[in-house]
Amino acid sequence: MNAEAKPDPGLGSRVKGFIRLVRPPNCLMMGFAVIVGAVVASGRLPCDKLLELAFGAATGFSLLAASNALNDYYDREIDAINEPSRPIPSGLVKPWEAVALSAVLTAIGLSLACLTGFLCLITALLAALVADIYVTFGKRTGLPGNAMVSFCVAVPFAYGSLIAIGGITELTALFATVAFLANLGREVNKGIVDVPGDAARGVRTVAVSLGPKVAATLAATFYLAAVGLSLIPLLSGSVSWAYVPPIAVTDVGFLWASASILKDQSRENARRVKNSVLLWMTTGMVSFLAGSVL
Repeated sequence: MNAEAKPDPGLGSRVKGFIRLVRPPNCLMMGFAVIVGAVVASGRLPCDKLLELAFGAATGFSLLAASNALNDYYDREIDAINEPSRPIPSGLVKPWEAVALSAVLTAIGLSLACLTGFLCLITALLAALVADIYVTFGKRTGLPGNAMVSFCVAVPFAYGSLIAIGGITELTALFATVAFLANLGREVNKGIVDVPGDAARGVRTVAVSLGPKVAATLAATFYLAAVGLSLIPLLSGSVSWAYVPPIAVTDVGFLWASASILKDQSRENARRVKNSVLLWMTTGMVSFLAGSVL
């Protein structure tokens, strides 16, 4: 404990802390993925399901926001080492407030899922359960924990397909797999950034257990696997040529990410690559959307 007490943050700083806690850009991507899954499954925007889609996107947003808040609660000691400026270690958000916010957001997300349909509720419950298992103890398992996070990233595509047609198409499943692999690479990549705090708290990431070089190789392998799978819809003729420009940008981005992390495993570069992957995942979703409706 510091002998000198921290000054109380102002209301504006506290509000910004709560916003940072839930990570809105990531949550918006999750909601967008639900819409993409619905469009891919039906080949158009299902105008007869707009209310359900709005509920679905809000469910994705709320459940990820809840998971992010709970994650930062459980990671507060690690973040005090790795990321001391984050809302909880910096004092902007109290630990109990993060837990309370997570509970409220989870209730909102599951309530909206209930309004969307029984299969959607079951899927949302499964995703929330996997997310909670991850943040409570799954994270310490390393690669299995990374897979849990990536499962939750892939689920929204299937969720959107369930809303649109009541099932999951092969193309939607393929796109969900691409998202799973891309995010799995990002999670392994992220482990290089977090080595100091993870090692101190016994989190067995690939980077901690086997070293940054092995983690970089594995992350690049997952990125390249995602690139390889992204070519299948084009080769099979299941998407239009509108798929090509955005997926080309996406794949070049992942190729760059792979080469960069293999060349330089410093924390600074690993953070740069990790952040860039969010952009490539976004352009990837744009390609899924364009190839399905144009």
